[in-house]
Amino acid sequence: MLRNLLPILIFCVLAISSSGQKVNLRQPQTLDEKIKAEIGDFRGNVWIYAKNLDNGKEYSLRGEEKVRTASTIKLPIMTEVFHQVAQGKVKWSDEFVLPNMRKEAGSGILFEFSEGTKIDLRTATNLMIVVSDNFATNLILDKISQNNVNNFMKELGLNNTLSLRKIGGGGDAKAYDEPLNKLFGIGVSTPKEMVILLEKLEKGEVVSKEASAEMIAILKRQQYTDGIGRNLLDTVPVASKSGALDRLRSDVGIVYTRRGRIAMAITTDDNPVVHYNWDGEAEKLIWRISVLLQKELAIK
Repeated sequence: MLRNLLPILIFCVLAISSSGQKVNLRQPQTLDEKIKAEIGDFRGNVWIYAKNLDNGKEYSLRGEEKVRTASTIKLPIMTEVFHQVAQGKVKWSDEFVLPNMRKEAGSGILFEFSEGTKIDLRTATNLMIVVSDNFATNLILDKISQNNVNNFMKELGLNNTLSLRKIGGGGDAKAYDEPLNKLFGIGVSTPKEMVILLEKLEKGEVVSKEASAEMIAILKRQQYTDGIGRNLLDTVPVASKSGALDRLRSDVGIVYTRRGRIAMAITTDDNPVVHYNWDGEAEKLIWRISVLLQKELAIK
């Protein structure tokens, strides 16, 4: 008799235990709770700022703290190129002759080109953003200077956004003399300032309406889509610029959803595992966060 009752008793205990767990577990309700639940098991640090440019809804997680930019600093650099073209200081037809010198490792294609190859400023600017070309970036910085990039950011009210060094080092900006800035490598910004810059571009407020539109168009051609742009259909445009260092992944951009233009800047740093592929933990986390932001900040 007892042997027959034992399975029933075990089933009842498990059922009660399972029922109790369901009652005690509370599903995340707010966007902040959902974001924190998403990053709860992530072993690095995360900074986020996002805004729906159509309804004004915002979200911030350490969004006003300074972060390393990696290649996202190329977005402010591009704005200064357009600024100097508008001022007549440089021309799109100005040429660079590729020298026989150390070409920076990492993203880009110019390191495959022969010594003496000529490219113009427009080509270099497109390569800097579309394929995040490091060598093109250094050529541009030699021409326009980091200090001018930083002065233009100040004109736009972005005092924490600074281009500090060339890719791989050298060509230091004045701001790099400050000891704290040396901690950030090639550039420093905050997620909020990156979103402000994106919003100004979308509103046509950087250099001119036409220049802003052209810069947005270049960002829409950016080829690295393993973060914000991951798994989005061709019917959902994204204007973005990503960045990567061994322990850092970042992405800034605008997702043009049917329920609003969602501008966002997401940085992960101190990542314990270094991946440079589609399956990287940080890349996938940035994508999941972007999906939450698109959904929760949407026009209802």
